[in-house]
Amino acid sequence: MNIAKHTRAYAVRSSIAVASLLLVAGCGSNDTPDSTDTPAAQSSSSAATPRTLTVFAAASLQKSFEEIGKTFEKAHPGVTVKFSFGGSSGLVSQLSDGAPADVLATANESTMKKAVTDGLVTGEPTPFVSNTLQIVVPKDNPAGITSLADLTKPGAKVVLCAPAVPCGAAAISVEKAAGIDIKPVSEEQAVTDVLGKVRSGEADAGLVYVTDVKGAGAEVTGLDFAEAKSAINIYPIASLKGATDATLAGEFVTAITGAEGQKVLQAAGFAAP
Repeated sequence: MNIAKHTRAYAVRSSIAVASLLLVAGCGSNDTPDSTDTPAAQSSSSAATPRTLTVFAAASLQKSFEEIGKTFEKAHPGVTVKFSFGGSSGLVSQLSDGAPADVLATANESTMKKAVTDGLVTGEPTPFVSNTLQIVVPKDNPAGITSLADLTKPGAKVVLCAPAVPCGAAAISVEKAAGIDIKPVSEEQAVTDVLGKVRSGEADAGLVYVTDVKGAGAEVTGLDFAEAKSAINIYPIASLKGATDATLAGEFVTAITGAEGQKVLQAAGFAAP
């Protein structure tokens, strides 16, 4: 009887000892992750704060800037680049009226100079590319346009940019250089609108940038002319004083002026400033 009691007591003590060892081993084990190491905690700690960078840019930059913007977003987790493309003068007017934006890129230096004069820009604008005008005609060229002088032919439906827009100012310069006076059937607020009317057949010809013709591909034909050299447009870019994140705005400017951004722009037909 005493032997049985002794055996039961020994078994109880052994069970308690084993349980204690298991408890200690469990507390010291690395198999159970700390709460800060769980996937949810890691995701929470590594998630980037959502930010939006707003860029106002000349219409002729659209394809290139959108491509560079996607690369910029990948390199800056949480950042969304929002673009507003249009005629440079119209963009500056919007900014002067209080439209929020972080970066401005215009199609000529005089328009950027106005933004500087209006106190919209921080720092010195950086020239980053140049562009030249070309005559653009529909693929089948129904009016038989072959030269700049042909844009003055009776009955030729020619579309130009408005004088206040950089491509319109450039058109005036080449007209003076050639000693001609083109009578457009309409004046547009963005170079992409001129291209659109020629592409659709609404116009027989227009003056747009080399990059616009290249971007349109086989839909249109571009014609070089000597006087274009008298009106080469230099494109500057700058961070804006109203930028919500000045550092991020500066990084986007660097992305445009740096080697990778320049490679994209040159592939689109832009030349060095």
